[in-house]
Amino acid sequence: MAVKKAAESFSKALAEEVQRWGAMKPTGVSLRYMMEFGARPTEKNLLISAQFLHKELPIRIARRAIELESLPFGLSVKPAVLKVRDWYVDSFRDLRSFPEIKDTSDELAFTEMIKMIKVRHNNVVPAMALGVQQLKKDLNLKAVPTDLEEIHEFLDRFYMSRIGIRMLIGQHVGLHDPDPAPGCIGLINTRMSPMLVAQVASEDARSMCLREYGSAPEVNIYGDPSFTFPYVPPHLHLMVFELVKNSLRAVQERFMDSDKVAPPIRIIVADGIEDVTIKISDEGGGIPRSGLPKIFTYLYSTAKNPLDENYGGVDEGVTMAGYGYGLPISRLYARYFGGDLQIISMEGYGTDAYLHLSRLGDSQEPLP
Repeated sequence: MAVKKAAESFSKALAEEVQRWGAMKPTGVSLRYMMEFGARPTEKNLLISAQFLHKELPIRIARRAIELESLPFGLSVKPAVLKVRDWYVDSFRDLRSFPEIKDTSDELAFTEMIKMIKVRHNNVVPAMALGVQQLKKDLNLKAVPTDLEEIHEFLDRFYMSRIGIRMLIGQHVGLHDPDPAPGCIGLINTRMSPMLVAQVASEDARSMCLREYGSAPEVNIYGDPSFTFPYVPPHLHLMVFELVKNSLRAVQERFMDSDKVAPPIRIIVADGIEDVTIKISDEGGGIPRSGLPKIFTYLYSTAKNPLDENYGGVDEGVTMAGYGYGLPISRLYARYFGGDLQIISMEGYGTDAYLHLSRLGDSQEPLP
């Protein structure tokens, strides 16, 4: 009995500590701050950064762990969601049991630990998607009722917070790179060419389309290849990849049995004073107006679902179409640094996606 008691009191103490930290207020940072702070990754700056994360990460992680406990419709007790909650609690425990960071060797040990935390959370998105799917099956949803709005809002907060946690960890770890690429400060490239990123992302999406359908429409990109601005290239890659992938799929399926040549997808990169805007246009037939509000929800996908019960470890963005998370998550990535994503459709013709990226870099992280 005594053994069980000890475990129980430990978990109760841990639960109380999660509650205590979850009640604290997180601190948002801006792209500009990350850039200026990381421009000189001296030992002193790395120490300050680690001390900040030592206090900041447990707050953010505790807040999500608490939310995972109290989701509507019994989503919290779905096996996949319990697994995610355990990852969050384990990471919270690792951070809280790490002693105060006083010198460089503490800082290096801390950096190794947060690297492990980032890996532990790699499959959070597919695991949550699986949980939501288990729920949909239980509720036997043909149409998604509006009272699932609560789950949708939770997932927006949850994934936005995850982007922030991964950005902070990735940025700190990135500052340790002994040989950073020119213009790179951690994850931020101060001279990122949106044209170049769009090119690579389009090629990646086309090769996926080729694998899946045996052919792929062309992608034409218009803009100034020499134009650069500070941004996080993997974030932009993920968003453009997702949008181009959707366009390729729509065009491919619309022209599959046609004797016409599939029209190309057009990407235009415009450089404004406040925003850099990337427009992705296709002639894939568009989305009916009644379907537009659904494209940013997590409970809707027109494609067959790649997630099944024996979920192995799907990493983000591996299948051509999937659990319907590409668009809502891309919009969160855009909003994370003060941008946005809009989709305009002409049913019977095609779709235009407008990806707005704030080029001022001043907006604070939107903290859920």
